[in-house]
Amino acid sequence: MIKPEGELKVSFGYHCNCNRGSSDEVSSEYDIAPGMQRASSFSCLSGAAISANATLANTNICNGLIGAEILPSLDSPNSFRKVSSSPSLSRLDILSSSLPSSMSNLSCSPSTPSDLPDCDSYLFSSMSAPSKSEGFLNSMEVQVAGGAAGEDRVQAVCSEENGWLFCAIYDGFNGRDAADFLAGTLYDTIIFHFSSLLQKQKCIESSDSTVSRFVNKERYPFELDANKDLCNDTSKNIKSSESFRHELLDSLQCALSQAESDFLYMVEQEMENRPDLVSIGSCVLIVLLHGEDLYTLNLGDSRAVLATDREDNDMNGSKKLKAIQLTESHTVDDEAERTRILCEHPDDPMTIVGGKVKGKLKVTRAFGVGYLKRKILNDALMGILRVQNLISPPYVSTQPSLNVHRISKGDHFAIVGSDGLFDFFSNDEAVELVNSYILGNPYGDPAKFLVEQLVIKAANRAGFSMEELMDIPAGRRRKYHDDVTVMVIILGSNQRTTKASTCI
Repeated sequence: MIKPEGELKVSFGYHCNCNRGSSDEVSSEYDIAPGMQRASSFSCLSGAAISANATLANTNICNGLIGAEILPSLDSPNSFRKVSSSPSLSRLDILSSSLPSSMSNLSCSPSTPSDLPDCDSYLFSSMSAPSKSEGFLNSMEVQVAGGAAGEDRVQAVCSEENGWLFCAIYDGFNGRDAADFLAGTLYDTIIFHFSSLLQKQKCIESSDSTVSRFVNKERYPFELDANKDLCNDTSKNIKSSESFRHELLDSLQCALSQAESDFLYMVEQEMENRPDLVSIGSCVLIVLLHGEDLYTLNLGDSRAVLATDREDNDMNGSKKLKAIQLTESHTVDDEAERTRILCEHPDDPMTIVGGKVKGKLKVTRAFGVGYLKRKILNDALMGILRVQNLISPPYVSTQPSLNVHRISKGDHFAIVGSDGLFDFFSNDEAVELVNSYILGNPYGDPAKFLVEQLVIKAANRAGFSMEELMDIPAGRRRKYHDDVTVMVIILGSNQRTTKASTCI
């Protein structure tokens, strides 16, 4: 938009071809990989980002594997790239060789019924990832895009054959190492837990057990449709029953917990040489679309916002959309979060200082940031960097907010963005901008358009022209806007096929 080499040329797209037909009904009757339901409910995805923070060199954490092996083609602050399908060898296999003890110290692991010993032995005797033939998101079916903008990292993984779309934004702070670690390892960790979940469901079926016993309904504050059976055909389809949805959310949470355990273990090994690692963290936002179910997991202040029809729309007039925030904001500005953290530390009068947790951090839930979670990591810091009176850690939670939304015909698109987007636009404003753009540019890039509008607004707010703002180098430009990463998922099942094209 500004100039050929400008930083706004940072977008990726994934477009489902429309050879399947124009039916609005979601069908699950296609022949697909065993164990999965072919029921994708999106037509295309676009992503864009812009840097504001200057980034430091990547750490040698895990013997340099994170920088040298995991992110060789993603590690660019100014570009998104389509990445070839990931190899069948999981990054967990690489990491586990350096972490002989961390795998047995998971703070969250899938519960297994005592009356299914064979399943327990099969599922949890080894933490190695599934092979290519075992994984439902295997390398032959997966399309991957990813990139970096300042301290933000982004991933998008699609398997149309299996009806899955995975999107993630890792908004790093105090450095890029935590976001790099998540970008390099979390997806594969999630895949392992999903594969375990599917095998667990098969074991439950073969034992003629009732899956509802595993559902802890108090954990998830939402209503789910429980009218579908778990499996219609055990060799081909797994229906998204209520229990399956709860178990899938459990799998997401377990994968995040494992990633946290592994990361802090590595930080502890490296902190003598790089004590700054103990203060590095990341917000996490995961959006997973499976059939007609849209799952969200978040830590921190990134958001997923759904655009859906307003109930008061006039049938003869132009439709207006309303914005529904699917995620929670974990900051001290949120009254519920502020109350929670104060109640958890009744003996510490300095829990929140200057509008920040222990005077250090505005977000109340985050990945990493070990010095606010473990005393040994806080002690690695010197002088004023160290948190004084760390009375009752952890002060920052790794308990994510989890939700699932059943997509309806009235749902149009979802905006997935880091907090830098919402510094300038409310949920309603973002939805209105995207909707107006899509109506006028049905084949355009709504995510890139949204980033461009943010730059224009940031420039006007600062009293600059757009060109003047963009000429300010990353690092100094952080004064005017944050790193911004945006993805827009266009919902709808009438444009999908087993082969997709990448739109740049």
